[in-house]
Amino acid sequence: MLVSVIDIHQKKIVINSIITIKGWVKSKRSSKLGICFIHLYDGSHLSPVQIIANKKLFNYENEILMLTTGCSIIVTGKLVDSFGKKQKVEIFALNIKVIGWIENPNQYPLSLKKHTNEYLRSVSHLRSRSNFIGSVSRIRNCLFQSLHAFLNSKKYYWVPTPIITAINAEGAGDMFKVSTFDFSKTPKKKSGEVDFSKDFFGKETFLTVSGQLTLETYACSMSKVYTFGPTFRAENSNTKRHLSEFWMLEVEASFFDLSDLIKLVKKIFKHSIKVVLNSCISEIMFFEKKYNLKIINKLEKVLSEKIIEVEYSEIIQILKKSKKSFSNSVFFGLDLNSEHEKYIVDTYFDSPVIIKNFPKEIKAFYMRLNKDNKTVASIDMLVPGIGEIVGGSQREERIEILDDRFFELKLNKKNYWWYRDLRKYGTVPHSGFGLGFERLLQYITGISNIKDAIPFPRTIRNSQF
Repeated sequence: MLVSVIDIHQKKIVINSIITIKGWVKSKRSSKLGICFIHLYDGSHLSPVQIIANKKLFNYENEILMLTTGCSIIVTGKLVDSFGKKQKVEIFALNIKVIGWIENPNQYPLSLKKHTNEYLRSVSHLRSRSNFIGSVSRIRNCLFQSLHAFLNSKKYYWVPTPIITAINAEGAGDMFKVSTFDFSKTPKKKSGEVDFSKDFFGKETFLTVSGQLTLETYACSMSKVYTFGPTFRAENSNTKRHLSEFWMLEVEASFFDLSDLIKLVKKIFKHSIKVVLNSCISEIMFFEKKYNLKIINKLEKVLSEKIIEVEYSEIIQILKKSKKSFSNSVFFGLDLNSEHEKYIVDTYFDSPVIIKNFPKEIKAFYMRLNKDNKTVASIDMLVPGIGEIVGGSQREERIEILDDRFFELKLNKKNYWWYRDLRKYGTVPHSGFGLGFERLLQYITGISNIKDAIPFPRTIRNSQF
């Protein structure tokens, strides 16, 4: 019977069963009594399973004694109760077949017992073999599956929005261009500008920074939709909070106002935490020990308490009344910096916070203008240690006001003809948000650097392979 390590730890295998297990050697030690203790892992669980191999095995001397960390093996044996204190069960090996050896064990990049996160990033093709990245990966998978399952249970339809786009959803310039041009002989117009009409798509195109605008088209026909995939930002930043390629969960719903949106954000946030605590407690305990943080208490507190909602105007007053000296001055209309966010969630509230109704000048054109004509129906959700993980709003469904916003922000409304059509043909109130998947993962695990929350981090001057 072929089993996985997780099957053994979850007590799905009956004691004295003859089983086969496949994996890699985590560690090995030998005794003078002719016994080898092999710790084997297969990626399914944080803890390995112990294999007892004795000298009666035909390949004990010439193979089993030669095993080193990283070798791949197939073990057939009997699952028995362990006499040791560190594990409850172990496998008494009847046969061990070596599949893959480690060339030059002393040069194996993961031969050392402990590695810094910085070092692991330098060997990203191997770092999933570490306890750290293995645990991140299992929690990431759990989160990903749970978000799909949650939205599906609420009758949201998954829509894959384009990765290649001709629009900039955020109105910013930090986008990666997509082109088939040979840069050494790019066609030019008489003005000297690049002639994108001769490019593959016949116009200037980019990697998407958000699927929101195109997702809205389906929200205005299927009512409740979402997309979940990679997005790209060409920001010249190499901080612990930024990636050039990251994953976003984006949700759009028709007949939703801002209060409906806030309720959904809270539900998804708490659902994510609850699922991880129920399904990945071994991994959470690993991070709690690694970072010396009370992660479980933090997450249980979030589940038991109401998530705070605060008006942007109130946040400004809190910052002004604080005795902290900020590098950036505080005023109504301020686009909150990381230092302000840190004070609000880490010091003042010590809790996740949803800030709502920001000034229209610091928010995107598509956010619905409030009655005060100064603010838009928008939210940012901030969490301690990370900052913003969710940004959303009620969308502007009134075409005349949308056109005014295009004019104010000097955007060419002709480029958004199809977006305007949604307001011309059966317009409805609708709302949506984007959730930064890696930042959510950071908050749940306590990971300090976002580069460790994604399998292959892409940052400025670092694409590796």
